[in-house]
Amino acid sequence: MSEQKRKVVLITDGDEVASKTVQRVAEEVGGRCISRSSGNPTPLSGEGIVEQIKKAAYDPVLVMFDDCGNGGYGQGESALRYVATHPEIEVLGAVAVASNTKSVSGAHIDLSVDAHGEIIQHAVNKDGDVEHAKESIVYGDTVDVLDELQIPLIVGVGDIGKMHGQDDVKDGAPVTRQAVEIILQRSGFLDEPIIERTDTSETKKK
Repeated sequence: MSEQKRKVVLITDGDEVASKTVQRVAEEVGGRCISRSSGNPTPLSGEGIVEQIKKAAYDPVLVMFDDCGNGGYGQGESALRYVATHPEIEVLGAVAVASNTKSVSGAHIDLSVDAHGEIIQHAVNKDGDVEHAKESIVYGDTVDVLDELQIPLIVGVGDIGKMHGQDDVKDGAPVTRQAVEIILQRSGFLDEPIIERTDTSETKKK
C-alpha cells in the first residue's frame, strides 16, 4: 500500500476563501483536501504537507500553496517544489491561480477556465477574464516554480472562490471545480475504480 504513489492536484492559492472553495470542490469530486495546507503564506513545510497527504483516506488529494503576495521565491513555492518532486507523490496537474502580484515570471499554462466556465487556450487574469497575450502565461505570486517542474497539465484560473462571484462556493465553485475535473479527466484518474473513494458518508455530504 505504501508503494503506491499518492495522486495529487496542486493549487496555487490558499487564503480563507480559497480554502473553503477547495474543500468544497474536493467533496464534489470525491477527493480529499489538505486543509492544513491553507494559509497566507503556506503554514506547513513541504515535508509536513507530504505527511498529511500520506494520511489522507483516499485520492485525489487537493493541496493548496500560497506565497501571500510575495513575488519572489516564497514559502508556498518552496513547499510546492518539495511536494511535486517527492518520490511518493504523483502530480496529476496544477491549477495556476492568477493574482495582481507584480514582478513575477508567471507560468505557461496548457489551457484556462475563464470566469464564465469557458475552456480557452489563452491565460486569464485575477478576475478570470481572458488575456489575449502572445504567450499563454498566468501571473501569480505562487506560480513561477511550475515552469521548473514536470507538471503534466497546468490549468489557469482567476482568483479562486471569487471572480466577481462567478466562482462562489455557495454555487459549488463551478470554475475551480471544472479546472480540477479537467485535470482528473485528462490524467485518466476518473477511469479508475471509484467505489472505495466515494463509499463514505463524508464524501456524500453536499
